[in-house]
Amino acid sequence: MHEMSIALAVVGQVEEAAQAAGATAVRSVRLQVGELAGVVPDSLAFCFELACAGTLLEGCELVAEPVPARARCEPCADEWAVGMPPELCCPACGTAAAELLSGRELQIADVQWQDGPAPAPAPSREPIHQER
Repeated sequence: MHEMSIALAVVGQVEEAAQAAGATAVRSVRLQVGELAGVVPDSLAFCFELACAGTLLEGCELVAEPVPARARCEPCADEWAVGMPPELCCPACGTAAAELLSGRELQIADVQWQDGPAPAPAPSREPIHQER
């Protein structure tokens, strides 16, 4: 199941970025998942939950944003939704010279994390009690 390797890679990248930023926890991760990326959303969600255990992402919400597959015909410039199974011949002219515009995405789009504790205030150089 390649969804586990995807989940582990996402958790690793997000945890590294969160630690570098001083985050104490990750609240949510939004992934763009293309229709043709070959990822089963339910399997990815299950694997993601397992991969988050014991990390800054434990309890984190995974939001998988589907990206529909679209193609464009090079000769006639028609654009269409590719669908599943993919239809890569132009519905307008029948040409098989399609350029895939979207649908293969698998990327981290957004991460929400909780910042670390607020830094201690710098010592004040003004006296606390002023004489009158």
